Amino acid sequence: MNKTILLAAALSILTSNLFVSCGKQKKQYIYNKGEIFGTYYSIIYAQREHIDLHQNIRQKMQEFDNSLSTFNRQSVISRINAGGDSVPVDSYFEKMFLTALRISRRTYGAFDITVAPLVNAWGFGFGNRERADIPNVDSLKRFTGYEKVRLENRMLLKENKYIMLDASAIAKGYASDVVAALLEENGCTDYMVEIGGEVACKGVNPQGRKWRIGIDVPKDDAAAQNREIQTVVNISNMSLATSGNYRQFYYLNGKKYSHTIDPRTAYPVQHNLLSVTVIAPTCMEADAYATAFMVLGVDSALKICESIEGMDCYLIYTDNRGENRVKYTPEFEKYFFND
Repeated sequence: MNKTILLAAALSILTSNLFVSCGKQKKQYIYNKGEIFGTYYSIIYAQREHIDLHQNIRQKMQEFDNSLSTFNRQSVISRINAGGDSVPVDSYFEKMFLTALRISRRTYGAFDITVAPLVNAWGFGFGNRERADIPNVDSLKRFTGYEKVRLENRMLLKENKYIMLDASAIAKGYASDVVAALLEENGCTDYMVEIGGEVACKGVNPQGRKWRIGIDVPKDDAAAQNREIQTVVNISNMSLATSGNYRQFYYLNGKKYSHTIDPRTAYPVQHNLLSVTVIAPTCMEADAYATAFMVLGVDSALKICESIEGMDCYLIYTDNRGENRVKYTPEFEKYFFND
């Protein structure tokens, strides 16, 4: 979900190696960027041994892709979607699945990785993208529902072989966590990992401050050519993800259809919530809950978020006059940037 602008000074860096004074020592910051999972990534980290870890990061991302990418036909999730009932899952898949199941229960089904048939039917997934007609989704409901899948002996069991999984609303956040763990294994205590707008960070940026991240004004801009900043937040030792309906959408017969599908109704959401930014201890949680909150709407999102320890959210919605308004959990205010 390419939905945040990273205002950390790192994104204006023109060289790959930066130095910043930290007491009497010098920290070397290394900047890696590229494409993965059909999106872009930016990674900045201080490495004590002055070693560029980009090759290790790319290898770790490829391992992850081989597990959870629905666009990789040989991945674990793709083989499961192809009807395999004896596909052994790996540790990446298992952790994703168990986390997704917990979030599905916590959000009363607003988050559901079995939504793949519906996402495909509406032209947003890895299936048909013709978008010529309104799909008949009623027949697909029997193939969706997180209660219809379970793990047993490291195998995913499905009530119906036509059930398919879509981890796109949790995987990029999870990937950010995975890369962050790799950096920590290599002694990095100051880093920012951003994959497709999902951010995991720790320590300080090259200026010795918390990482600064901008939240977009949610306006229809599929090509992301006219981005504006709604607000800026400061975070450290936390993760951030944003979900919204202003990047992926299309119009059919004069009506807008967004990529956020409500698994409970089988239709794209149509309420007044425009975007959700979640700050949480892990990026996988932030990513998944941001999607779930987009489905739930303003009041339900705030209520659930406030009940989860260590999590906060920032919501942008339209009022009765069509003007943008914001609401956020009480603790979110501590993240606002003040120079």
